[in-house]
Amino acid sequence: MDAYREIIPLILPGLKITLQVLIASVALAISVAFIAGLARLSRFAVVRKITAVYVELFRGTSLLVQLFWIFFALPAFGIQFSPFLASVVALGLNYGAYGSEVVRSAILAIPNGQTEASIALNMTRWQRMRLVILPQALRIMLPGFGNNAIELLKGTSLVSLITLTDLTYKGLIIQNNNLSYTFPVFVVLLLFYFIIALPLIFGVRKLEKNASRGVAKA
Repeated sequence: MDAYREIIPLILPGLKITLQVLIASVALAISVAFIAGLARLSRFAVVRKITAVYVELFRGTSLLVQLFWIFFALPAFGIQFSPFLASVVALGLNYGAYGSEVVRSAILAIPNGQTEASIALNMTRWQRMRLVILPQALRIMLPGFGNNAIELLKGTSLVSLITLTDLTYKGLIIQNNNLSYTFPVFVVLLLFYFIIALPLIFGVRKLEKNASRGVAKA
């Protein structure tokens, strides 16, 4: 127990960094997911094709490679990011690509009758999407977004590889300085990541229940 009491205070500063990366990356990923998801359904073929390239590129390549590319390769082109910003951009774009498919499939899952009814009411395309389609599609998106957020949390452990002092980075420093702490360090890391994931799990479940009640009342 002495080892755990010594490790936890040393690793706590990394918790703050991990939470900051998580919150900023989730916000970016959700924004990108909606933009790309709607763009995949655009009337303009060029918009659909450009978005498809982005989605397949980020879904088809390793997050670690993307992280290294943004942090180490882009400076060669005059684009430099801090470790924190590089982490947020890589995670946000990667999971935003996955999230865009959640948005697209949820919108396509809405029955055509809803669109036809809104057209009969003389709604514009934007009004149909904002007032009729998206409110129903959001309920379908929630489980997918929740799973993406949890996967994104696990992905934050990679940011230690570009010198960002997150939970994993702090844990590895402690472990490298004292090899006898290897087991307790990874136990503490496991528990911290699980504790962070719990609010995401329960939060999504609550949102799903609230959305279901709203549909039932309607």
